[in-house]
Amino acid sequence: MKNAPIGVFDSGLGGLTAVRQLRRILPNEDIVYFGDTGRVPYGTRSNSTIKRYAMQDAKFLLKHKVKMVIAACGTVSSVASNLKNDLPVPYTGVVSPTCFAAAKKTKNKKIGVIGTSATINSHSYRDLIHSFDESIEVVEQDCPLFVPLVESGFIDKDDPITRLTIERYLEPVMKAGVDTIILGCTHYPIIKKAISAVVGDSVKLIDSGKETAIYAAKILKENDLLTDRTAKGKSEFYVSDTPDGFENVATVFLGDNVEHTVEQINIELY
Repeated sequence: MKNAPIGVFDSGLGGLTAVRQLRRILPNEDIVYFGDTGRVPYGTRSNSTIKRYAMQDAKFLLKHKVKMVIAACGTVSSVASNLKNDLPVPYTGVVSPTCFAAAKKTKNKKIGVIGTSATINSHSYRDLIHSFDESIEVVEQDCPLFVPLVESGFIDKDDPITRLTIERYLEPVMKAGVDTIILGCTHYPIIKKAISAVVGDSVKLIDSGKETAIYAAKILKENDLLTDRTAKGKSEFYVSDTPDGFENVATVFLGDNVEHTVEQINIELY
């Protein structure tokens, strides 16, 4: 079981930012990634649909005998948090580890949360932060155009379209005087530099993919599930739509080329 792969899923490509961090923190682990590119985005779906999709995604990963499931998706983590009760292996979403990190890092107890509409409407980040410390002020803002910006390649901090979109969404967050902002969607680290250019260096940006990878390493260690291999781990990638577009954009998310390593599957079979 120690040398079984870690399973990661997302509604599309954003979860690859978590995979990138897992590769950095746990370089010897094998990873199986599923991106539900045929049904993206999840952020505009009903809660019941999101929960059904999440269970199908997890079942696909379990077919690959994974030792842990990570929902590298803010929407799933917010709406389908009970998924962990239905899985036979350790599970984490991105909400809990990210909230814990933000609550530790804020100095003025004012935290901004940005994410998809479904994530923000669930108030999952706000509620969990308040469970740590009720005195923390949480300012929530949905940013529905951020995902299409990233997936369309508008990621440069000097691009006027990107900058104007960030300024428009984050204006109320910055007016509230936050000193910490949670990037509550795993797409958002791709435009982290652009966001930082708007909010300034004094505002800490919490990368949900990074914090989730750190937490996953902790869980695996506690359960004696860290691999004992010394060789570099391998990664497998699966999608529910044509892999062509995935291969191109995934290079941006992962920092390397995944050409010829992506397979399309029928997620409705799970």
